Amino acid sequence: MRRGAGARASVSLALLLAGCGDQPAPPPAGNASAPAPTTAAVAAAGSAEKGRQVWLGQCVACHNPDPTKDGPLGPAVKGSSRELVDARVVRGEYPAGYTPKRPTKVMPPRPDLAPSVPDLAAYLH
Repeated sequence: MRRGAGARASVSLALLLAGCGDQPAPPPAGNASAPAPTTAAVAAAGSAEKGRQVWLGQCVACHNPDPTKDGPLGPAVKGSSRELVDARVVRGEYPAGYTPKRPTKVMPPRPDLAPSVPDLAAYLH
Protein backbone atom coordinates (compact mmCIF):
# COMPACT_ATOMS: atom_id res chain seq x y z
CA MET A 1 0.00 0.00 0.00
CA ARG A 2 1.30 3.46 -0.76
CA ARG A 3 2.20 5.75 2.12
CA GLY A 4 -0.56 8.32 1.39
CA ALA A 5 -3.21 5.64 1.03
CA GLY A 6 -2.29 4.14 4.41
CA ALA A 7 -2.54 7.53 6.11
CA ARG A 8 -5.95 8.17 4.52
CA ALA A 9 -7.15 4.73 5.62
CA SER A 10 -5.97 5.38 9.20
CA VAL A 11 -7.73 8.75 9.33
CA SER A 12 -10.90 7.24 7.88
CA LEU A 13 -10.84 4.43 10.43
CA ALA A 14 -10.28 6.90 13.29
CA LEU A 15 -13.24 9.02 12.15
CA LEU A 16 -15.44 5.96 11.79
CA LEU A 17 -14.58 4.69 15.27
CA ALA A 18 -15.08 8.13 16.80
CA GLY A 19 -18.74 7.86 15.88
CA CYS A 20 -19.10 4.54 17.73
CA GLY A 21 -18.66 5.83 21.29
CA ASP A 22 -20.95 5.38 24.26
CA GLN A 23 -22.47 8.84 23.83
CA PRO A 24 -26.21 8.95 24.49
CA ALA A 25 -28.46 9.96 21.62
CA PRO A 26 -29.76 13.53 21.79
CA PRO A 27 -33.35 13.89 23.03
CA PRO A 28 -36.04 14.05 20.34
CA ALA A 29 -36.88 17.57 19.18
CA GLY A 30 -39.96 19.13 20.73
CA ASN A 31 -39.74 17.08 23.94
CA ALA A 32 -37.92 19.62 26.11
CA SER A 33 -40.25 19.05 29.07
CA ALA A 34 -39.28 15.37 29.48
CA PRO A 35 -36.87 14.93 32.39
CA ALA A 36 -33.44 13.52 31.66
CA PRO A 37 -32.78 10.08 33.16
CA THR A 38 -30.89 10.20 36.44
CA THR A 39 -27.37 8.86 36.71
CA ALA A 40 -28.67 6.14 39.04
CA ALA A 41 -31.27 5.05 36.48
CA VAL A 42 -28.69 4.92 33.70
CA ALA A 43 -26.28 2.94 35.92
CA ALA A 44 -29.05 0.57 36.98
CA ALA A 45 -29.97 -0.12 33.38
CA GLY A 46 -26.45 -1.23 32.44
CA SER A 47 -24.86 -1.38 29.02
CA ALA A 48 -25.62 -4.43 26.89
CA GLU A 49 -22.42 -3.87 24.90
CA LYS A 50 -20.28 -3.79 28.06
CA GLY A 51 -22.15 -6.86 29.27
CA ARG A 52 -21.34 -8.64 26.02
CA GLN A 53 -17.67 -7.83 26.52
CA VAL A 54 -17.74 -9.21 30.07
CA TRP A 55 -19.63 -12.30 28.84
CA LEU A 56 -17.09 -13.02 26.13
CA GLY A 57 -14.13 -12.34 28.42
CA GLN A 58 -15.30 -14.11 31.58
CA CYS A 59 -18.17 -16.50 30.94
CA VAL A 60 -17.61 -18.40 27.70
CA ALA A 61 -15.09 -20.81 29.21
CA CYS A 62 -18.13 -22.62 30.63
CA HIS A 63 -21.12 -21.06 28.86
CA ASN A 64 -21.70 -20.90 25.11
CA PRO A 65 -20.60 -17.66 23.39
CA ASP A 66 -24.27 -17.49 22.33
CA PRO A 67 -26.17 -17.17 25.65
CA THR A 68 -29.28 -18.72 24.08
CA LYS A 69 -27.44 -22.06 23.85
CA ASP A 70 -26.07 -24.48 26.44
CA GLY A 71 -22.32 -24.44 26.93
CA PRO A 72 -19.96 -27.29 27.82
CA LEU A 73 -20.62 -26.77 31.56
CA GLY A 74 -23.09 -23.91 31.93
CA PRO A 75 -26.68 -23.76 30.70
CA ALA A 76 -28.22 -21.24 28.31
CA VAL A 77 -28.89 -18.09 30.32
CA LYS A 78 -30.49 -15.67 27.87
CA GLY A 79 -33.45 -13.99 29.57
CA SER A 80 -32.00 -14.28 33.09
CA SER A 81 -33.24 -11.64 35.49
CA ARG A 82 -30.86 -9.18 37.12
CA GLU A 83 -31.75 -10.80 40.46
CA LEU A 84 -30.58 -14.19 39.17
CA VAL A 85 -27.42 -12.76 37.59
CA ASP A 86 -26.52 -10.98 40.82
CA ALA A 87 -27.21 -13.96 43.08
CA ARG A 88 -25.53 -16.53 40.86
CA VAL A 89 -22.50 -14.57 39.67
CA VAL A 90 -21.62 -12.59 42.79
CA ARG A 91 -22.65 -14.96 45.59
CA GLY A 92 -22.88 -18.37 43.90
CA GLU A 93 -26.48 -18.73 45.10
CA TYR A 94 -29.93 -18.79 43.56
CA PRO A 95 -32.72 -16.34 44.40
CA ALA A 96 -35.34 -17.64 46.82
CA GLY A 97 -37.81 -19.91 45.06
CA TYR A 98 -35.74 -20.27 41.89
CA THR A 99 -35.39 -23.75 40.40
CA PRO A 100 -31.98 -24.20 38.71
CA LYS A 101 -31.75 -25.59 35.19
CA ARG A 102 -28.98 -27.96 36.33
CA PRO A 103 -28.52 -29.40 39.84
CA THR A 104 -24.76 -28.78 39.88
CA LYS A 105 -22.64 -26.51 42.07
CA VAL A 106 -19.84 -26.06 39.51
CA MET A 107 -20.02 -22.28 39.08
CA PRO A 108 -17.89 -20.49 41.67
CA PRO A 109 -18.95 -17.11 43.03
CA ARG A 110 -17.24 -14.17 41.31
CA PRO A 111 -17.64 -11.18 43.65
CA ASP A 112 -15.06 -9.36 41.51
CA LEU A 113 -17.72 -9.14 38.80
CA ALA A 114 -20.25 -7.33 41.03
CA PRO A 115 -19.69 -3.99 39.25
CA SER A 116 -20.49 -5.71 35.93
CA VAL A 117 -23.83 -7.22 37.02
CA PRO A 118 -25.97 -4.39 35.54
CA ASP A 119 -24.14 -4.74 32.22
CA LEU A 120 -24.36 -8.55 32.19
CA ALA A 121 -28.05 -8.39 33.05
CA ALA A 122 -28.64 -5.87 30.25
CA TYR A 123 -26.85 -8.15 27.78
CA LEU A 124 -28.66 -11.30 28.89
CA HIS A 125 -32.11 -9.70 29.12
